[in-house]
Amino acid sequence: MLPIVASSRVKARRRISCARSRKDGTTMLCLSAVSRKRNLLNAAARLRTLSGSGARNRIGSRRIVANVMASTLPVLINRTGGTAAALGDSLRAKVEEAFVATGRTIELELLDGADMAEAVRSHRGKPRVVVGGGDGTLGGAAAILANSPTALAILPLGTRNHLARQLGIPLDLAQAAAVAVDGQRRRIDLGSAGDRVFVNNASFGIYTRFVRQREQVSGPKWLASIPATWHVLRNMRAQHFMLEIDGGARAITTPLLFVGNNQYSIEPGQFGERETLEDGQLSVLAVAAQAPHNLIGFAARAVVGLAHPERDFAECANATEVVIDGQGWIEGAFDGELEWLPLPLTLRSLPRALGVVTPRESASSDQNLFKIHDSRTH
Repeated sequence: MLPIVASSRVKARRRISCARSRKDGTTMLCLSAVSRKRNLLNAAARLRTLSGSGARNRIGSRRIVANVMASTLPVLINRTGGTAAALGDSLRAKVEEAFVATGRTIELELLDGADMAEAVRSHRGKPRVVVGGGDGTLGGAAAILANSPTALAILPLGTRNHLARQLGIPLDLAQAAAVAVDGQRRRIDLGSAGDRVFVNNASFGIYTRFVRQREQVSGPKWLASIPATWHVLRNMRAQHFMLEIDGGARAITTPLLFVGNNQYSIEPGQFGERETLEDGQLSVLAVAAQAPHNLIGFAARAVVGLAHPERDFAECANATEVVIDGQGWIEGAFDGELEWLPLPLTLRSLPRALGVVTPRESASSDQNLFKIHDSRTH
């Protein structure tokens, strides 16, 4: 990469070069010199305004800006699922093109899902790391980055992209890349189930069987969901749970136990949405035991926002800690990813445990990313 001097007398020629490592599939994308020069000039001018117009301050401004812009931004993509898999061989070019417009140099890695955790861990401690994938991929990254100064920037390349939508991240790749580079940092809550961290929710019961059945069908998830839904309804059975909700014992029989990170609304027009990701609460929702055709009716009412707490739920509460008592193991779906965990299983809210990058207008107030919190991930 050619050095750039922050001076209006220097004329930069447009240069875009890509150097690719054939061994690990990593791409170093050196972006437009014209865009970078403009960014450097603007940042240096702001620094000079704050610190004075002396020659020493001008030199210091150039050094600060040059150091910031010289650092590469790690971009880690799970290429095996959702939108990323659908893009196929064009994925690399699409991501590179999206970041060219930002004027930021990136280090791009296209990885299998099994390799994402190690890659994220290698960048823990940096100011920010961009992760592309669905909610399961983001949940795995969140577990590694929790209670660290590293902000998680998101490229929504999954199937449903619940967390990205909740944070106001654009689904358009170029717009999401712009947020990843220039967005505002804030902190949000996480949920934990034993050692397992989740960003959206944990589910037990019929939904775990649905996910397991869906994964046995090849093709897009939406298409596989049709036979999976029919299978679980035909073989539906309620489960008995012994719960402790903030210390209070509850015996519940339900086909579906749902524990959400933060409060999930069941109000008309807002069903399944969260007003905030920073309330330090878990939503505990247990669907009332009922016949399969009644469960279909409940699902239809829920979609249109007509679910009724007293009629449709055996339990509807908010808590900071939930314990599922028992012996042996229980299968749960954590952000859509299946995992068996030992009983008794404690689920907790981890307040403000994760730094994320969001559009500037979506953050309610300036928040200190670098404050390490006392919340534990297990």
